[in-house]
Amino acid sequence: MVLQLLLLILGFGVLIKGADWLVNGSVSIAKKYRVPELVIGLTIVAFGTSAPELVVSIISSIGGYNDVTLGNIVGSNLFNLLLILGISGMF
Repeated sequence: MVLQLLLLILGFGVLIKGADWLVNGSVSIAKKYRVPELVIGLTIVAFGTSAPELVVSIISSIGGYNDVTLGNIVGSNLFNLLLILGISGMF
């Protein structure tokens, strides 16, 4: 139990540091090519939210768990659609 908790904390630390490297690298490349800051922000947010789903889909597809891949795609799209509709409905 203690080992699993330590691995979970270590995993979160690596995830946070990796996200930091991804954002810093993306921003530096985009600024080098004079991409507007709004586009940089929107692109990084879009990629950052889709990257975990991409990794899960690739790993499950390679492992032969096609139902997980399909569920991930359908569930993600359904959640995003209903979240936007719900927020729009509140306004």
